[in-house]
Amino acid sequence: MKVKHKVFSNLYQDSVSLMQISAQISALPGIQQASVVMGTSTNLEQLRDAGLGDDVKAGPNDLVIAVMGEDDICAEALDIAEHKLTNKPEEEGDDGIKAPDLVSIEMALEKDPDANLALISVPGDYAAAEAIKALNLGLNVMIFSDNVSIEQEKAIKILARERHRLVMGPDCGTAIINGIPLGFANVVNRGHIGVVGASGTGIQEVTCRIDQLGAGISQALGTGGHDLSEDIGGISMLSGLQSLAEDEATHVIVLISKPPSPAVAERILQLAQSAGKPVVVNFLGADPQTVTRPNVTAATTLASAADLAVALLNKRALSETKSQPSQQALNALQQASQRLSPTRQAIRGVFAGGTFCYEAQLICQQHGFTAASNTPVSGNHKLTSIWQSHSHTLIDMGDDDFTRGKPHPMIDPTLRNQRLLAELNDPQTAVALFDLVLGYGASEAPAAELLEQLARIDPRQAPLLIAHVCGTENDPQQRSRQVSALQEAGIIIADCNAQAAQWASIVAQIQIQKKGASA
Repeated sequence: MKVKHKVFSNLYQDSVSLMQISAQISALPGIQQASVVMGTSTNLEQLRDAGLGDDVKAGPNDLVIAVMGEDDICAEALDIAEHKLTNKPEEEGDDGIKAPDLVSIEMALEKDPDANLALISVPGDYAAAEAIKALNLGLNVMIFSDNVSIEQEKAIKILARERHRLVMGPDCGTAIINGIPLGFANVVNRGHIGVVGASGTGIQEVTCRIDQLGAGISQALGTGGHDLSEDIGGISMLSGLQSLAEDEATHVIVLISKPPSPAVAERILQLAQSAGKPVVVNFLGADPQTVTRPNVTAATTLASAADLAVALLNKRALSETKSQPSQQALNALQQASQRLSPTRQAIRGVFAGGTFCYEAQLICQQHGFTAASNTPVSGNHKLTSIWQSHSHTLIDMGDDDFTRGKPHPMIDPTLRNQRLLAELNDPQTAVALFDLVLGYGASEAPAAELLEQLARIDPRQAPLLIAHVCGTENDPQQRSRQVSALQEAGIIIADCNAQAAQWASIVAQIQIQKKGASA
Protein backbone atom coordinates (compact mmCIF):
# COMPACT_ATOMS: atom_id res chain seq x y z
CA MET A 1 0.00 0.00 0.00
CA LYS A 2 1.17 3.50 -0.89
CA VAL A 3 0.56 6.68 1.11
CA LYS A 4 0.29 9.94 -0.83
CA HIS A 5 -0.71 13.43 0.09
CA LYS A 6 -1.16 16.87 -1.41
CA VAL A 7 -1.17 20.26 0.35
CA PHE A 8 -3.02 23.38 -0.83
CA SER A 9 -1.81 26.63 0.68
CA ASN A 10 -4.42 29.02 2.10
CA LEU A 11 -7.42 27.01 0.91
CA TYR A 12 -10.18 26.75 3.51
CA GLN A 13 -13.22 24.47 3.42
CA ASP A 14 -15.68 23.78 6.24
CA SER A 15 -15.35 20.49 8.09
CA VAL A 16 -18.65 19.00 6.84
CA SER A 17 -17.58 19.50 3.21
CA LEU A 18 -14.19 17.97 3.96
CA MET A 19 -15.73 14.92 5.64
CA GLN A 20 -18.04 14.39 2.66
CA ILE A 21 -15.13 14.51 0.21
CA SER A 22 -13.16 12.16 2.48
CA ALA A 23 -16.08 9.74 2.37
CA GLN A 24 -16.32 9.90 -1.43
CA ILE A 25 -12.67 9.12 -2.09
CA SER A 26 -12.54 6.54 0.73
CA ALA A 27 -15.20 4.58 -1.18
CA LEU A 28 -13.00 4.21 -4.28
CA PRO A 29 -11.95 0.58 -4.94
CA GLY A 30 -8.33 0.17 -3.92
CA ILE A 31 -8.35 2.96 -1.31
CA GLN A 32 -7.75 1.67 2.22
CA GLN A 33 -8.31 5.01 3.94
CA ALA A 34 -8.39 8.70 3.08
CA SER A 35 -8.65 12.02 4.87
CA VAL A 36 -9.20 15.60 3.73
CA VAL A 37 -8.52 18.07 6.56
CA MET A 38 -7.18 21.48 7.42
CA GLY A 39 -3.52 21.43 8.44
CA THR A 40 -3.94 22.21 12.14
CA SER A 41 -1.50 20.64 14.56
CA THR A 42 -4.25 18.38 15.91
CA ASN A 43 -5.23 17.18 12.44
CA LEU A 44 -1.61 16.56 11.45
CA GLU A 45 -1.13 14.51 14.62
CA GLN A 46 -4.25 12.50 13.76
CA LEU A 47 -2.93 11.88 10.24
CA ARG A 48 0.33 10.57 11.72
CA ASP A 49 -1.57 8.32 14.14
CA ALA A 50 -3.60 6.95 11.22
CA GLY A 51 -0.45 6.25 9.19
CA LEU A 52 -1.40 8.86 6.61
CA GLY A 53 1.18 11.57 7.03
CA ASP A 54 4.48 11.32 8.88
CA ASP A 55 6.05 13.88 6.53
CA VAL A 56 3.15 16.30 5.84
CA LYS A 57 4.25 19.94 6.06
CA ALA A 58 1.23 22.22 6.38
CA GLY A 59 -0.07 25.15 8.38
CA PRO A 60 -3.53 25.64 9.90
CA ASN A 61 -4.69 27.66 6.87
CA ASP A 62 -3.58 24.94 4.45
CA LEU A 63 -5.70 22.04 3.25
CA VAL A 64 -4.33 18.48 3.18
CA ILE A 65 -5.50 15.49 1.16
CA ALA A 66 -3.95 12.19 2.33
CA VAL A 67 -4.72 8.73 0.96
CA MET A 68 -3.55 5.16 1.47
CA GLY A 69 -4.08 2.46 -1.13
CA GLU A 70 -2.94 1.12 -4.47
CA ASP A 71 -0.55 3.45 -6.27
CA ASP A 72 -2.67 4.33 -9.32
CA ILE A 73 -5.86 4.67 -7.28
CA CYS A 74 -4.14 7.00 -4.81
CA ALA A 75 -3.25 9.33 -7.68
CA GLU A 76 -6.83 9.16 -8.97
CA ALA A 77 -8.23 9.89 -5.48
CA LEU A 78 -6.00 12.95 -5.13
CA ASP A 79 -7.20 14.24 -8.52
CA ILE A 80 -10.88 13.69 -7.64
CA ALA A 81 -10.52 15.43 -4.29
CA GLU A 82 -8.64 18.34 -5.85
CA HIS A 83 -11.34 18.78 -8.48
CA LYS A 84 -14.07 18.86 -5.86
CA LEU A 85 -12.15 21.33 -3.73
CA THR A 86 -11.05 23.82 -6.38
CA ASN A 87 -13.77 23.78 -9.04
CA LYS A 88 -17.26 25.20 -9.17
CA PRO A 89 -20.13 22.71 -9.48
CA GLU A 90 -20.30 21.17 -12.95
CA GLU A 91 -23.73 22.56 -13.66
CA GLU A 92 -22.29 26.07 -13.60
CA GLY A 93 -20.04 25.13 -16.52
CA ASP A 94 -17.16 27.30 -15.31
CA ASP A 95 -13.90 25.61 -14.38
CA GLY A 96 -11.22 27.21 -12.26
CA ILE A 97 -10.60 28.19 -8.69
CA LYS A 98 -13.63 29.65 -7.03
CA ALA A 99 -12.91 32.77 -5.02
CA PRO A 100 -15.29 33.39 -2.12
CA ASP A 101 -17.53 36.45 -2.39
CA LEU A 102 -17.22 37.19 1.32
CA VAL A 103 -14.07 36.74 3.35
CA SER A 104 -15.10 38.07 6.77
CA ILE A 105 -18.05 38.26 9.11
CA GLU A 106 -18.01 42.05 8.72
CA MET A 107 -18.40 41.78 4.93
CA ALA A 108 -21.25 39.30 5.32
CA LEU A 109 -23.06 41.58 7.76
CA GLU A 110 -22.63 44.57 5.46
CA LYS A 111 -24.23 42.57 2.65
CA ASP A 112 -27.09 41.37 4.87
CA PRO A 113 -27.61 43.75 7.84
CA ASP A 114 -30.64 41.73 9.00
CA ALA A 115 -28.54 38.62 9.71
CA ASN A 116 -28.47 37.71 13.40
CA LEU A 117 -26.57 34.38 13.49
CA ALA A 118 -23.01 33.45 12.55
CA LEU A 119 -22.23 29.78 11.89
CA ILE A 120 -18.52 29.21 12.56
CA SER A 121 -16.76 26.16 11.15
CA VAL A 122 -13.04 26.97 11.06
CA PRO A 123 -10.04 25.19 12.61
CA GLY A 124 -10.43 25.17 16.37
CA ASP A 125 -7.36 27.37 16.85
CA TYR A 126 -9.25 30.23 15.16
CA ALA A 127 -12.84 29.53 16.20
CA ALA A 128 -12.73 31.50 19.44
CA ALA A 129 -11.45 34.66 17.74
CA GLU A 130 -14.15 34.47 15.06
CA ALA A 131 -16.86 33.85 17.68
CA ILE A 132 -15.76 36.91 19.64
CA LYS A 133 -15.81 39.02 16.46
CA ALA A 134 -19.36 37.85 15.73
CA LEU A 135 -20.56 38.58 19.26
CA ASN A 136 -19.03 42.07 19.19
CA LEU A 137 -20.93 42.66 15.94
CA GLY A 138 -24.18 41.81 17.75
CA LEU A 139 -24.65 38.32 16.30
CA ASN A 140 -25.70 35.09 17.93
CA VAL A 141 -23.20 32.30 17.28
CA MET A 142 -23.19 28.59 16.45
CA ILE A 143 -19.68 27.10 16.69
CA PHE A 144 -19.48 23.85 14.74
CA SER A 145 -15.70 23.74 15.30
CA ASP A 146 -14.18 21.53 17.98
CA ASN A 147 -10.76 21.65 19.66
CA VAL A 148 -11.61 24.92 21.44
CA SER A 149 -10.15 25.05 24.95
CA ILE A 150 -12.36 25.21 28.03
CA GLU A 151 -10.82 28.59 28.89
CA GLN A 152 -11.72 30.00 25.46
CA GLU A 153 -15.22 28.52 25.60
CA LYS A 154 -15.86 30.14 28.96
CA ALA A 155 -14.59 33.52 27.72
CA ILE A 156 -16.84 33.33 24.65
CA LYS A 157 -19.89 32.44 26.70
CA ILE A 158 -19.31 35.09 29.36
CA LEU A 159 -19.07 37.68 26.57
CA ALA A 160 -22.27 36.32 25.01
CA ARG A 161 -24.06 36.62 28.34
CA GLU A 162 -22.89 40.23 28.68
CA ARG A 163 -24.06 40.97 25.12
CA HIS A 164 -27.38 39.14 25.68
CA ARG A 165 -26.59 36.81 22.81
CA LEU A 166 -26.75 33.04 22.42
CA VAL A 167 -23.72 30.83 21.81
CA MET A 168 -24.26 27.25 20.60
CA GLY A 169 -21.07 25.23 20.92
CA PRO A 170 -18.14 24.79 20.53
CA ASP A 171 -18.57 21.35 18.95
CA CYS A 172 -22.27 22.00 18.37
CA GLY A 173 -23.23 19.69 15.53
CA THR A 174 -27.01 20.09 15.48
CA ALA A 175 -29.53 22.92 15.66
CA ILE A 176 -32.83 23.96 14.07
CA ILE A 177 -33.32 27.73 13.93
CA ASN A 178 -36.61 29.13 12.62
CA GLY A 179 -37.24 25.87 10.80
CA ILE A 180 -33.79 25.72 9.17
CA PRO A 181 -31.72 22.60 10.00
CA LEU A 182 -28.09 23.39 10.77
CA GLY A 183 -25.28 20.83 10.89
CA PHE A 184 -26.43 17.24 11.35
CA ALA A 185 -30.13 17.99 11.75
CA ASN A 186 -33.35 16.51 10.41
CA VAL A 187 -36.29 17.90 8.49
CA VAL A 188 -39.05 18.26 11.08
CA ASN A 189 -42.38 20.07 11.27
CA ARG A 190 -42.56 23.56 12.71
CA GLY A 191 -44.48 23.67 15.96
CA HIS A 192 -44.52 24.73 19.59
CA ILE A 193 -41.93 22.55 21.35
CA GLY A 194 -38.50 24.06 21.96
CA VAL A 195 -35.41 21.98 22.69
CA VAL A 196 -32.07 22.84 24.30
CA GLY A 197 -29.54 20.01 24.21
CA ALA A 198 -25.91 19.31 25.03
CA SER A 199 -26.02 16.36 22.61
CA GLY A 200 -26.39 16.47 18.84
CA THR A 201 -27.84 12.99 18.40
CA GLY A 202 -29.94 13.55 21.53
CA ILE A 203 -31.52 16.58 19.86
CA GLN A 204 -32.02 14.54 16.68
CA GLU A 205 -33.78 11.71 18.53
CA VAL A 206 -36.11 14.03 20.43
CA THR A 207 -36.98 16.32 17.49
CA CYS A 208 -37.56 13.38 15.14
CA ARG A 209 -39.85 11.60 17.59
CA ILE A 210 -41.81 14.81 18.21
CA ASP A 211 -42.26 15.06 14.44
CA GLN A 212 -43.38 11.42 14.24
CA LEU A 213 -45.94 12.06 17.00
CA GLY A 214 -47.54 14.81 14.92
CA ALA A 215 -46.17 17.84 16.76
CA GLY A 216 -43.39 20.22 15.74
CA ILE A 217 -40.34 22.19 16.77
CA SER A 218 -40.17 25.93 17.42
CA GLN A 219 -36.40 26.01 17.95
CA ALA A 220 -33.73 23.39 18.72
CA LEU A 221 -30.63 24.88 20.32
CA GLY A 222 -27.37 23.03 20.86
CA THR A 223 -24.97 23.95 23.64
CA GLY A 224 -21.90 21.84 22.98
CA GLY A 225 -20.90 18.91 25.16
CA HIS A 226 -18.89 20.85 27.77
CA ASP A 227 -21.52 23.48 28.57
CA LEU A 228 -22.92 21.81 31.68
CA SER A 229 -19.52 21.14 33.22
CA GLU A 230 -18.60 22.88 36.45
CA ASP A 231 -16.07 25.01 34.54
CA ILE A 232 -18.62 26.46 32.09
CA GLY A 233 -21.61 26.40 34.42
CA GLY A 234 -24.36 25.74 31.87
CA ILE A 235 -24.21 29.27 30.44
CA SER A 236 -25.59 28.29 27.02
CA MET A 237 -28.32 26.04 28.39
CA LEU A 238 -29.45 28.75 30.79
CA SER A 239 -29.45 31.30 27.97
CA GLY A 240 -31.30 28.96 25.62
CA LEU A 241 -33.85 28.09 28.29
CA GLN A 242 -34.47 31.77 28.99
CA SER A 243 -34.85 32.50 25.26
CA LEU A 244 -37.44 29.75 24.84
CA ALA A 245 -39.25 30.88 27.98
CA GLU A 246 -39.63 34.32 26.35
CA ASP A 247 -40.53 32.94 22.90
CA GLU A 248 -44.27 33.20 22.19
CA ALA A 249 -44.12 30.34 19.67
CA THR A 250 -42.71 27.93 22.26
CA HIS A 251 -45.31 26.36 24.57
CA VAL A 252 -43.29 23.42 25.97
CA ILE A 253 -39.52 23.15 26.55
CA VAL A 254 -37.27 20.06 26.55
CA LEU A 255 -33.77 20.02 28.07
CA ILE A 256 -31.31 17.22 27.21
CA SER A 257 -27.91 16.46 28.71
CA LYS A 258 -25.78 13.91 30.44
CA PRO A 259 -26.02 14.55 34.20
CA PRO A 260 -24.51 17.96 35.03
CA SER A 261 -22.67 18.66 38.26
CA PRO A 262 -25.16 19.10 41.13
CA ALA A 263 -24.57 22.87 41.34
CA VAL A 264 -25.09 23.40 37.60
CA ALA A 265 -28.15 21.12 37.59
CA GLU A 266 -29.69 23.12 40.43
CA ARG A 267 -29.25 26.44 38.59
CA ILE A 268 -30.86 24.99 35.47
CA LEU A 269 -33.74 23.39 37.35
CA GLN A 270 -34.47 26.57 39.29
CA LEU A 271 -34.76 28.53 36.05
CA ALA A 272 -36.87 25.76 34.51
CA GLN A 273 -39.21 25.86 37.48
CA SER A 274 -39.78 29.58 36.98
CA ALA A 275 -40.00 29.48 33.17
CA GLY A 276 -43.78 29.87 33.13
CA LYS A 277 -44.10 26.94 30.72
CA PRO A 278 -43.94 23.17 31.17
CA VAL A 279 -40.36 21.91 31.02
CA VAL A 280 -39.32 18.29 30.39
CA VAL A 281 -35.80 17.44 31.56
CA ASN A 282 -33.78 14.40 30.51
CA PHE A 283 -30.46 14.33 32.34
CA LEU A 284 -29.46 10.90 31.05
CA GLY A 285 -29.01 8.49 33.95
CA ALA A 286 -30.06 10.98 36.64
CA ASP A 287 -32.49 9.94 39.40
CA PRO A 288 -35.89 11.39 38.34
CA GLN A 289 -36.59 12.35 41.96
CA THR A 290 -33.67 14.80 41.88
CA VAL A 291 -35.12 16.47 38.77
CA THR A 292 -38.88 16.57 39.31
CA ARG A 293 -40.34 19.73 40.85
CA PRO A 294 -43.26 22.07 40.12
CA ASN A 295 -43.40 22.83 36.38
CA VAL A 296 -40.55 20.36 35.70
CA THR A 297 -41.15 16.78 34.55
CA ALA A 298 -38.32 14.24 34.51
CA ALA A 299 -37.86 11.92 31.54
CA THR A 300 -35.74 8.79 31.79
CA THR A 301 -35.06 8.30 28.06
CA LEU A 302 -34.74 10.46 24.97
CA ALA A 303 -37.93 8.96 23.55
CA SER A 304 -39.93 9.56 26.72
CA ALA A 305 -38.76 13.19 26.75
CA ALA A 306 -40.46 13.62 23.36
CA ASP A 307 -43.56 11.69 24.48
CA LEU A 308 -43.96 13.78 27.62
CA ALA A 309 -43.46 17.04 25.72
CA VAL A 310 -46.16 16.17 23.20
CA ALA A 311 -48.53 15.08 25.98
CA LEU A 312 -47.97 18.38 27.80
CA LEU A 313 -48.47 20.33 24.58
CA ASN A 314 -51.78 18.57 23.95
CA LYS A 315 -52.76 18.73 27.64
CA ARG A 316 -53.03 14.97 27.90
CA ALA A 317 -52.27 12.76 30.88
CA LEU A 318 -48.56 12.16 31.24
CA SER A 319 -47.13 8.71 30.63
CA GLU A 320 -43.57 7.75 29.80
CA THR A 321 -42.56 5.30 27.09
CA LYS A 322 -43.70 1.91 28.38
CA SER A 323 -41.06 0.48 30.68
CA GLN A 324 -42.17 -3.06 29.91
CA PRO A 325 -42.33 -4.52 26.39
CA SER A 326 -45.64 -5.72 25.04
CA GLN A 327 -46.43 -9.42 25.07
CA GLN A 328 -46.37 -9.33 21.27
CA ALA A 329 -42.81 -7.99 21.30
CA LEU A 330 -41.74 -10.58 23.88
CA ASN A 331 -43.20 -13.39 21.78
CA ALA A 332 -41.49 -12.09 18.65
CA LEU A 333 -38.10 -11.87 20.38
CA GLN A 334 -38.55 -15.33 21.88
CA GLN A 335 -39.36 -16.79 18.46
CA ALA A 336 -36.49 -14.98 16.73
CA SER A 337 -34.05 -16.22 19.38
CA GLN A 338 -34.95 -19.88 18.93
CA ARG A 339 -32.35 -20.42 16.21
CA LEU A 340 -29.50 -19.02 18.33
CA SER A 341 -27.04 -21.42 19.93
CA PRO A 342 -27.01 -21.27 23.76
CA THR A 343 -23.30 -20.39 23.53
CA ARG A 344 -24.22 -17.01 22.03
CA GLN A 345 -24.56 -14.78 25.10
CA ALA A 346 -23.15 -11.33 24.34
CA ILE A 347 -24.77 -8.01 23.49
CA ARG A 348 -22.70 -6.08 20.95
CA GLY A 349 -23.63 -2.48 20.20
CA VAL A 350 -22.03 -0.48 17.39
CA PHE A 351 -23.21 3.14 17.33
CA ALA A 352 -22.66 6.20 15.16
CA GLY A 353 -24.33 8.42 17.78
CA GLY A 354 -22.42 8.91 21.03
CA THR A 355 -25.54 9.66 23.07
CA PHE A 356 -27.23 6.56 21.68
CA CYS A 357 -24.29 4.49 22.93
CA TYR A 358 -24.50 6.24 26.32
CA GLU A 359 -28.26 5.65 26.65
CA ALA A 360 -28.00 2.03 25.51
CA GLN A 361 -25.39 1.33 28.18
CA LEU A 362 -27.75 2.73 30.83
CA ILE A 363 -30.67 0.61 29.57
CA CYS A 364 -28.56 -2.56 29.51
CA GLN A 365 -27.37 -1.82 33.06
CA GLN A 366 -30.98 -1.55 34.19
CA HIS A 367 -31.49 -5.10 32.87
CA GLY A 368 -28.46 -6.38 34.75
CA PHE A 369 -25.82 -6.24 32.02
CA THR A 370 -22.51 -4.54 32.71
CA ALA A 371 -20.73 -3.73 29.47
CA ALA A 372 -17.34 -2.63 28.20
CA SER A 373 -17.07 0.48 26.06
CA ASN A 374 -14.61 3.00 24.68
CA THR A 375 -16.88 5.61 26.33
CA PRO A 376 -18.17 3.79 29.43
CA VAL A 377 -20.91 5.15 31.67
CA SER A 378 -20.48 4.94 35.43
CA GLY A 379 -20.44 1.28 36.48
CA ASN A 380 -19.20 0.01 33.12
CA HIS A 381 -15.53 -0.49 32.28
CA LYS A 382 -13.24 0.79 29.55
CA LEU A 383 -12.14 -1.55 26.78
CA THR A 384 -8.51 -2.63 26.94
CA SER A 385 -8.40 -2.38 23.15
CA ILE A 386 -11.06 -0.44 21.26
CA TRP A 387 -10.60 -2.82 18.33
CA GLN A 388 -11.48 -5.97 20.27
CA SER A 389 -14.84 -6.61 21.94
CA HIS A 390 -15.33 -9.04 24.78
CA SER A 391 -18.46 -10.19 26.58
CA HIS A 392 -21.06 -7.36 26.44
CA THR A 393 -19.55 -4.44 24.52
CA LEU A 394 -21.11 -1.20 23.28
CA ILE A 395 -18.96 1.02 21.06
CA ASP A 396 -19.26 4.69 20.07
CA MET A 397 -17.74 4.70 16.58
CA GLY A 398 -18.05 8.47 16.40
CA ASP A 399 -15.53 8.95 19.20
CA ASP A 400 -12.21 10.63 18.37
CA ASP A 401 -10.37 7.31 18.72
CA PHE A 402 -12.14 6.06 15.60
CA THR A 403 -12.45 9.27 13.57
CA ARG A 404 -8.82 10.41 13.57
CA GLY A 405 -8.03 10.91 9.89
CA LYS A 406 -11.41 9.49 8.89
CA PRO A 407 -14.94 10.84 8.32
CA HIS A 408 -17.54 10.50 11.07
CA PRO A 409 -19.59 7.28 10.65
CA MET A 410 -22.77 9.31 10.11
CA ILE A 411 -21.16 10.64 6.92
CA ASP A 412 -19.24 7.54 5.90
CA PRO A 413 -20.44 4.39 7.70
CA THR A 414 -17.76 2.14 6.17
CA LEU A 415 -15.72 1.63 9.35
CA ARG A 416 -18.85 1.22 11.47
CA ASN A 417 -20.25 -1.35 9.04
CA GLN A 418 -16.98 -3.27 9.09
CA ARG A 419 -17.03 -3.36 12.89
CA LEU A 420 -20.64 -4.55 12.88
CA LEU A 421 -19.68 -7.32 10.46
CA ALA A 422 -16.88 -8.38 12.81
CA GLU A 423 -19.34 -8.57 15.73
CA LEU A 424 -21.71 -10.70 13.66
CA ASN A 425 -18.88 -13.11 12.88
CA ASP A 426 -17.98 -13.47 16.57
CA PRO A 427 -19.45 -16.76 17.90
CA GLN A 428 -20.10 -15.10 21.29
CA THR A 429 -22.52 -12.52 19.88
CA ALA A 430 -26.21 -13.15 20.56
CA VAL A 431 -27.54 -9.81 19.40
CA ALA A 432 -26.00 -6.91 17.48
CA LEU A 433 -27.45 -3.50 18.28
CA PHE A 434 -26.95 -0.45 16.06
CA ASP A 435 -28.33 2.91 14.99
CA LEU A 436 -28.94 4.50 11.60
CA VAL A 437 -28.89 8.31 11.74
CA LEU A 438 -30.47 10.23 8.87
CA GLY A 439 -30.65 13.91 8.01
CA TYR A 440 -28.56 16.58 6.37
CA GLY A 441 -24.85 15.75 6.21
CA ALA A 442 -25.46 12.03 6.82
CA SER A 443 -24.81 9.23 4.34
CA GLU A 444 -27.19 9.36 1.37
CA ALA A 445 -27.96 5.62 1.44
CA PRO A 446 -26.98 4.22 4.86
CA ALA A 447 -29.16 1.11 4.70
CA ALA A 448 -27.89 0.10 1.24
CA GLU A 449 -24.24 0.45 2.30
CA LEU A 450 -24.85 -1.66 5.41
CA LEU A 451 -26.77 -4.36 3.56
CA GLU A 452 -23.88 -4.78 1.13
CA GLN A 453 -21.78 -5.83 4.13
CA LEU A 454 -24.47 -8.04 5.63
CA ALA A 455 -24.86 -9.94 2.35
CA ARG A 456 -21.61 -11.69 3.29
CA ILE A 457 -23.25 -13.29 6.34
CA ASP A 458 -25.34 -16.49 6.31
CA PRO A 459 -28.56 -15.31 8.05
CA ARG A 460 -29.17 -18.81 9.41
CA GLN A 461 -25.90 -18.67 11.33
CA ALA A 462 -25.90 -14.98 12.28
CA PRO A 463 -26.90 -13.36 15.59
CA LEU A 464 -30.05 -11.26 15.77
CA LEU A 465 -29.79 -7.68 14.56
CA ILE A 466 -31.81 -4.94 16.26
CA ALA A 467 -31.71 -1.39 14.93
CA HIS A 468 -33.18 2.01 15.54
CA VAL A 469 -33.51 4.53 12.67
CA CYS A 470 -33.31 8.18 13.75
CA GLY A 471 -34.92 10.34 11.10
CA THR A 472 -38.12 11.59 9.50
CA GLU A 473 -40.11 11.05 6.31
CA ASN A 474 -38.96 14.41 4.95
CA ASP A 475 -35.26 13.71 5.44
CA PRO A 476 -33.28 13.26 2.20
CA GLN A 477 -32.95 9.53 2.98
CA GLN A 478 -36.68 9.11 3.94
CA ARG A 479 -37.00 7.09 7.12
CA SER A 480 -39.63 4.61 5.90
CA ARG A 481 -37.45 3.69 2.91
CA GLN A 482 -34.49 2.91 5.17
CA VAL A 483 -36.66 0.97 7.64
CA SER A 484 -38.22 -1.14 4.87
CA ALA A 485 -34.82 -2.02 3.41
CA LEU A 486 -33.55 -3.18 6.81
CA GLN A 487 -36.71 -5.14 7.63
CA GLU A 488 -36.57 -6.95 4.28
CA ALA A 489 -33.10 -8.12 5.28
CA GLY A 490 -34.48 -9.60 8.51
CA ILE A 491 -33.36 -6.82 10.86
CA ILE A 492 -35.66 -6.07 13.80
CA ILE A 493 -36.52 -2.35 13.94
CA ALA A 494 -37.33 -0.67 17.25
CA ASP A 495 -39.27 2.57 17.61
CA CYS A 496 -36.46 4.33 19.48
CA ASN A 497 -32.96 3.82 20.80
CA ALA A 498 -34.10 2.96 24.32
CA GLN A 499 -36.49 0.29 23.04
CA ALA A 500 -33.75 -1.21 20.86
CA ALA A 501 -31.44 -1.51 23.88
CA GLN A 502 -34.27 -3.00 25.95
CA TRP A 503 -35.00 -5.61 23.27
CA ALA A 504 -31.31 -6.51 23.00
CA SER A 505 -31.23 -7.03 26.77
CA ILE A 506 -34.28 -9.31 26.56
CA VAL A 507 -32.55 -11.43 23.92
CA ALA A 508 -29.51 -11.75 26.19
CA GLN A 509 -31.78 -12.81 29.07
CA ILE A 510 -33.43 -15.43 26.84
CA GLN A 511 -29.99 -16.78 25.95
CA ILE A 512 -28.97 -16.99 29.61
CA GLN A 513 -32.13 -18.98 30.38
CA LYS A 514 -31.52 -21.20 27.36
CA LYS A 515 -27.97 -21.95 28.46
CA GLY A 516 -29.15 -22.73 31.99
CA ALA A 517 -31.79 -25.12 30.68
CA SER A 518 -29.26 -26.96 28.51
CA ALA A 519 -26.68 -27.33 31.29
